[in-house]
Parts: sequence; C-alpha cells; structure tokens
Amino acid sequence: MVNDLLDALDAHWRAANYLAAGQIYLMTNPLLTEPLRPEHVKPRLLGHWGTSPGLNLVHTHLNRVVKERDLDAICVWGPGHGGPAVLANSWLEGSYTQTYPDITRDAAGMAALFRQFSFPGGVPSHVAPETPGSIHEGGELGYSLAHAYGAAYDNPGLLVACVIGDGEAETGPLAASWHSTKFLDPLHDGAVLPILHLNGYKIANPAVLARLPQSELDSLLRGYGHEPLHVTGGEPRHVHEAMARALDEALDRIDAAKKSGGRPRWPMIVLRTPKGWTGPREVDGVPVEGTWRSHQVPLPGVRENPDHLRQLERWLRSYRPDELFDAEGRPTERVLSCVPEGPRRLGANPHANGGLLLRSLPLPRPEECAVHVDKPGASLHEPTAVLGGYLARVMAATAERRDFRVVGPDETASNRLQALYEVTGKAWQGQLADTDEHLARDGRVMEVLSEHLCQGWLEGYTLTGRHGLFSCYEAFVHIVDSMVNQHVKWLKTSRRLAWRAPVASLNYLLTSHVWRQDHNGFSHQDPGFVDHVLNKSPEVVRVHLPPDANTLLCVADGALRSRDQVNVIVAGKQPCFDWLSMADAKVHCARGAGIWEWAGTEDGSRDPDVVLACAGDVPTQETLAAAALLREHVPGLAVRVVNVVDIARLMPREEHPHGMADFEYDALFTPDKPVVFAYHGYPWLIHRLAYRRTGHAHLHVRGYKEAGTTTTPFDMVVRNDLDRYRLAMDVIDRVPGLGVRAASVRQAMAGARARHHDWIREHGTDLPEVAHWSWPY
Repeated sequence: MVNDLLDALDAHWRAANYLAAGQIYLMTNPLLTEPLRPEHVKPRLLGHWGTSPGLNLVHTHLNRVVKERDLDAICVWGPGHGGPAVLANSWLEGSYTQTYPDITRDAAGMAALFRQFSFPGGVPSHVAPETPGSIHEGGELGYSLAHAYGAAYDNPGLLVACVIGDGEAETGPLAASWHSTKFLDPLHDGAVLPILHLNGYKIANPAVLARLPQSELDSLLRGYGHEPLHVTGGEPRHVHEAMARALDEALDRIDAAKKSGGRPRWPMIVLRTPKGWTGPREVDGVPVEGTWRSHQVPLPGVRENPDHLRQLERWLRSYRPDELFDAEGRPTERVLSCVPEGPRRLGANPHANGGLLLRSLPLPRPEECAVHVDKPGASLHEPTAVLGGYLARVMAATAERRDFRVVGPDETASNRLQALYEVTGKAWQGQLADTDEHLARDGRVMEVLSEHLCQGWLEGYTLTGRHGLFSCYEAFVHIVDSMVNQHVKWLKTSRRLAWRAPVASLNYLLTSHVWRQDHNGFSHQDPGFVDHVLNKSPEVVRVHLPPDANTLLCVADGALRSRDQVNVIVAGKQPCFDWLSMADAKVHCARGAGIWEWAGTEDGSRDPDVVLACAGDVPTQETLAAAALLREHVPGLAVRVVNVVDIARLMPREEHPHGMADFEYDALFTPDKPVVFAYHGYPWLIHRLAYRRTGHAHLHVRGYKEAGTTTTPFDMVVRNDLDRYRLAMDVIDRVPGLGVRAASVRQAMAGARARHHDWIREHGTDLPEVAHWSWPY
C-alpha cells in the first residue's frame, strides 16, 4: 500500500481518536487554541475510552473499502460504550451535521459535539438511536452479531460489518450467533463480516477469548464456519497495513463466496490492539494503556490534579490536531480523502434508518381467511392454524420482494403454522438428509432452538426496513426478556427523533400456552411475559388476547400493519370454540373490550347484578360456561359478560394510548357491581392495571397461580380456581343476598368440582359434561 494512502488513513484515525477523547473530557477550547485549563474540562467525566481507538481504526478502514469498491455497507458496533468513536466518525464524514444541523462541522460544532456527550440534555455514551448509522443499542452486550445477520437476510447487495467486543463475545447470545452462518443464503442474502476486537480486557478482568492461544481460537472460529484473518499489533503503521490487507482479502473472499453456490466458509477478522491504544501509558506510576484501567476514563482527576491536566493536554496534542483541522475547525482534505460520500457513508446509509426503505405488506383481507360462524360456540377451530393460512398468503405475496420472515425456536409446525411450508421452506444451509422435510436454501421460515437468535435476527430484520413475526411457546419467550427491554427502549427513543422513519413493529405470537400444556407439565407453564411487557413504555407496547380464530386474524392483521411497536398476541393452538363472525370480530377488536350481549342475561331494564369478565381463549370458554350455568340454575340473575381483547384497555387513558377514561370503564364494568374476572395470566396484573378505578374494591380476579402439572385440560383450570364451577360460586358469593337464595346451587357447583377430581383419577379424561360441552343457547 502506498505511503500517501497510509498517511491519509492514519490522519483520519488520529482525527477520530482526538474527537473521541475530546468528547469524554472537553467542554470548551475544542482545538486547544489556548493552554488547557480546568474550566475547559467537564465537571463529570463520563464515557469509555478503552474500546474507542479500535473502533476508530475499523471505521477508518471501512471508509476506504466502501469508497474504493462502491459498497453498500453498514456497521453494527457491538462494544457497549463505543459511542465516542462512532459519533466522532459520523461528525467527520458529515452525516452527523446532516442529521443535526446545529452540530456544524467546524470549531463551534466540535465544541457542541464535545459538550453534549454524556452531559445533561445531551447524548448517551453508547451507540444509540440518536447515533446516525446505528441499528444497534450498545447498552447491553451480546446481540450485535444476531442483529447483523438479521440485517443481511434478504439484502443481497448489503455488506454488514459487525464489531464484536471481547467482553461481549463471552455472552450466551453472542456464542449462539456464530451459528447464523448456517442460515445465510449467499444468493438471496447479504454478507456479514464479523470483526472480533480483542483488546484484552473487560471493565476489570481479562477477556476469555483474548487469552486463548491463537491456534485454539482459530479452531473455535473455524468450527463455527469462519476463516479468521488476524490483525495484531500496537504500532500504528504496521496495524494500518495489516488491517488494509485483511479487509481487502476478506471482501475478495466474500465476493467469491457469494458466487460459489454452496455453503462457504465465511471470512472474519480478529483484531488485536491494546486497550486504550494511544492514550496515557501510565497514570500516577500505574500502567493504563493495554490494561483494564483504560476501560473508562484514563485520567480521572483532571480538574483537581494539575499533573493529570498536563498529561491530558499532552495526550490530546499527541494527535497533532493542527494537522487534522483547519483554522475554522473543519477536517482537512487529507483527513477526508478516504471517506465515502452521500448514502455510501456509514452514518447515512438508508439501511441503518430502515423505515426509509419500508414498504407496507400486501396483506390479505382477514375475511379471506375467516372461519364461518353461524352462531356462537357451535364450531371449533385451531386459531393458530387459521392464522397459518393467513401468514402463508403474506409469505406468498412477498415471494419476489422478500421482506417478510417468520422466526421461531423449532416450533412452527408445533404451533400449527405449517401452512407456511406450502409457499416457502425453512432456511437451511447445512447438510441435507433424505428424511428432512421443508428445508430450503432460500427459505423464509427460520427455526433455531435459540430464542436469543430469533429475537436478534428479527430485530435486525425489522430495523433495516422489513417485516416479521416471532412464534414461540409462551413459557419460554421469557428467555428474551432483556432483549425486549432494549428493543422497546430503542423504539421509544426513535419515536422522538424526527429523522428516524418508523419501522415495522416486532410481533410475537405466544402459543402452546399455560392452559394447554397438560402433556408438558409445570415447566411449560408461565404466562408472565405479558406482565413484563406491560411494564414498558406505553406508547410502544400492545398486548392482545384474542378469544377465537377470527379475532386472532383481526389482531394479527393490525399488528402487521402497525409501526414502531412491540405487539404481543397470546392465542391457543388447540381446538377452540368460534364465538364471533368476522364482522363481529372486527368490531370487537376495534373496541378492545366489549359486552357480549348474546352471552349475558341483562335485558336493559336495570343494571346488571354481576359482571363476568374474561381475557384469553380458555378463560373466555370457562366464563361462558359459568354464564350458562347461572342462566340455568339462577334464573332472574342479570349477568353481563364482558370480553377483553386489548388488555391495555383496562389502564387509565392518561397512562396508555389504548386506556379507557373512567366513564368508559364504569359504563362497561359498572362502578359498584361485583366483577368476576377470568384472566389468562397472573391475576394480580389485572388488579395492578385497574387499581385506580372506582369499582376496584368489587373486582375479583381468577387466573394462573402457579398450580400446574401434567394433567387434563380441565384439571388445569380447576387447580387454579379458574373453572366454570368456581366462577359460578364466586358470583354466588359476591352478589348481595344471593348466597342464601342460591345455597343449593353453590353446593352443586362444589360437588361438581369434587366429582371432577375423582373422575380424572379413575378415567384419565375430563368429565363428559365438560369434554362435550358447547354453548347451549
């Protein structure tokens, strides 16, 4: 490589290092035009220097190859607090000023860039939604590589570089992410170039992979399907030369791999540079550069310690800023000579602002897939199987544009979505056996027994402008609780950034749920993901519990049309009664919660005596069975049946966009009548959502209370006091005066529960009147 080009790369790298260090330390005097004084330094020194020089090196060299080869490329920055480096580079290339015109590319803008970093009212220290060119929230480690592959799927012309920190490389999600090569189709997908940055240390400990002998590390990475290229050193000139060679070789190999037709061994780069490279070598006689001490702020006491202040000034001037910026603070031509232009800049690529590329899905009308309902409760369907037909139509309609995927941990057919296999296969690049079914190199159903990978892939896929759905067993979606936290925070932040175009929502279908896990038992019974999600930002999260197939179609259609949300849909895969026609289902889902007049016995001449409320498919069935029992055994009792599809409707309007005003809530549930609420999940969630309502003292909730085992379907609800007999007894106990008048009815209900207990132990099946029940009216 010619010296002029190496000099230009080094100048850009030094400029980025100067800007990264300046963000951590300086409030004013950005170009050091006067001797550094304590008042030029921030009063609170926050940020992470240790990873920044390595990230700056990667950004500098990616600039060169993107410009020389005219690449369409983005980069996922994995090291958690690499914000100073990525902000520095986006400012240098001009994408930061393009996004934030008040941060100009001159001395005044440099001062503003420095001041805002980790400062009240400013920007965070990690790569965040505010960072141009980012699709990855760097606050929590482990997800970068899965996001990178998600971005590459169905993006055949895109290169996704991904810098993986050596601390991040120790996490479980990242360890699983190496297997993503087995799902990357060289023909229809883009390419991912992992760059494993081993600077040796985490916050206070050595990094595991950094201490492996190179031969052992190479064996590990080759086992994952990669061919590692090594760049090692601490002398800048040597590292620049080695990094340039490695990048060129990696990109040449990627070009060859995409033309090979088979499953290639993809290149990757292992970059070993000192932690805190080019920063202070020693502070107060203690080694800093190349040690864990450089992780955050190498010189902590600059305002109070004159020696630290002098050392900081020597450090900053070592980059020779007068060579890198002109008198007005603008980067020189040499610094920018290798920087690409326009949308080829890493901070301006539209794939990193995926809403710019997003197209609405060609969705079928739910009526086209609806089940016919003559009357409530007269027929049964598997709701998720019906949804599977709908999703298959979406998959077929996107066959050419390839912007819709369904992911799940080995459960697509188990969750009754097998209709998808009529139009696409399961993505698979590994070996094939004669007994395999539905595997395809270009498949757009993705199954891998790692919820982390499913989540990460789908996040990367949607953030780069595509659509998808994550199907999962309800109990095990908790594995990605923390990833959901991060994605919700990303969406919430993005919503207030006018330059971030809305992206497709991240949609969950939770099935194989708590009430029909009788064969798997207690370990598969946990409906608490809804509680977790409803703790998050109300403007982002939505939770739906459709009671039958047609309502499931309606809420799924709405979820796939929505933007910038996390939608959770809980629906069973076992045969379920059809309660509503499609026309009625649409109206009901639009309301989110409503009275089912046909199910109750109130006649409009007086207030109801009691409200039977329900949310979820099994609770709905048990509530309607209880309503039928009361109609038969307690004639004259005015019963109102309320079904809730959108659980956030229970919240006050000022706390959630879908919440009800008090007058709406009171009109539906009454302000003073007993409400017996059968809920799909943990009962205390309903109390938490409704605790401020006028009638909360009259609210009694039944739901799952950790009483589960391998047993019959009806025994699951009996064990948790959610069964029809218990609900009828609750009504008798709570309606004033009814306990005396209906004492014999209550006794009969208790007797039915006892009879059930004996019956299942003798016959192994549910009572005939339960197993063969249907809505009798």
